[in-house]
Amino acid sequence: MSNIFRKIFVVSIIAASLSGCEFWNRSLQDVLNNPFKTSLVREPAPLRMPSSVVVCRTKQCAPAKLSMSREYIYNSLLHLLDNNNRKKALICQADAGTHACTESFISLPITVGMTPAYMYIDSVNITDVSIAKGNRSLNLVLNYNVTYNGQSPDCKPAKSLLYVKNTDNIVLEDSGYMCGMTTIGQTMIKTLLVIDYIDLDYGYIGGFYSVGLSGPAYGGGTGYMIIRLPKDAYPLNPDLTAQAKYATGSAGQNYINASLPQLDQANTANINGNVQVFPIKK
Repeated sequence: MSNIFRKIFVVSIIAASLSGCEFWNRSLQDVLNNPFKTSLVREPAPLRMPSSVVVCRTKQCAPAKLSMSREYIYNSLLHLLDNNNRKKALICQADAGTHACTESFISLPITVGMTPAYMYIDSVNITDVSIAKGNRSLNLVLNYNVTYNGQSPDCKPAKSLLYVKNTDNIVLEDSGYMCGMTTIGQTMIKTLLVIDYIDLDYGYIGGFYSVGLSGPAYGGGTGYMIIRLPKDAYPLNPDLTAQAKYATGSAGQNYINASLPQLDQANTANINGNVQVFPIKK
């Protein structure tokens, strides 16, 4: 019996030497349950509803339920997405606590036919943004950049709905979009994002995601991701056209006087008095 324990001990030492420092970071219970496990397996972040949605504006972040209404969040998301309409947004795997990207993509374990693979999404193109009638939601058309095992399948746009129920319940979901990942049929992909982080200063939207596949290719996974939009949520200053026509001074006043109808000076003297027309400074 002692020889058996001695052999198990020697094999465990060899496994620890081959696995490196990760073996010694494991707990005693984990080692007893599976002594030949070579590395730690990081479980993905589960999909859950956040206790509060953090919104950042003017370089300050705070829970939305303390000082914001659902209408304000809805209007801000509409402005943010409308500023980035027809733009490419980057997607990254992130840490739920620090909201910092850990990977430049999100990855999902899938099975394509009989072959195990990983599916990657690293960006999304916002094709259309419109207001849904009758509720606090936005209709979006999103084109996800899907790849797997170095291949880029032909995917259709995803008709998505961004719904703001209250300050603690903001969900982005789609009805499913088709991708030609195999030659024998189409695969449907459904995406759900529970938003808990909105940065209006830098154009970041973060939340827990769940992506599932059904069809010839199936699988999926959950985690936390950040959508990085190229523009922020603040309006741009429009460029005025024909500014020389409305310049201050005599030229501007002459242009306005020339555009006004010519009336009898005797009749207008009593009406206008000393009032003169000047351009309004914005």
